[in-house]
Amino acid sequence: MFDELLPLLLALDGIRQNPAYHPEGCALYHSLQVFDLARAASPDRALWAAALLHDVGKAISSQDHDALGADLLDGLVSPRIVWLVRHHLDLLHDPGPTKRRLRGTAALADLQRLRRWDVLGRSPHATVMSPEDALSILLESADRSLLDPGGEPAPIHDPRKEIF
Repeated sequence: MFDELLPLLLALDGIRQNPAYHPEGCALYHSLQVFDLARAASPDRALWAAALLHDVGKAISSQDHDALGADLLDGLVSPRIVWLVRHHLDLLHDPGPTKRRLRGTAALADLQRLRRWDVLGRSPHATVMSPEDALSILLESADRSLLDPGGEPAPIHDPRKEIF
């Protein structure tokens, strides 16, 4: 698992982001900040993984990076993590419909946490760990089903990607 995920993270090194929205600059630096925020706020390792990996699609294209990232992760990590990466921008782009569609679900709570960490992980002065250390922490003592492509299901049916 480590050897499959590390290249996806390393590909973010040097990927510049719009400074109006990302004053921290580099997509890898941002992802490591979001991972640290998730670790501090939740014991849920699937959320840690989604936080760390949410922008891996930016190594290919900033536009549609949510879908691209989910496609890169599909088959490597659990469907829940893939779903969170695919939908991590839903509360930005379509907040009302997303909240109505997911009202009362764990999926909405997860997306709200991920969105909050994504917004907060933008400090140009943060101290972050290496991607290797982040992956090691994520994978140590983890319930392997969280990172298993056949593991826990996505939180809700996603008509754009049949997984059931």
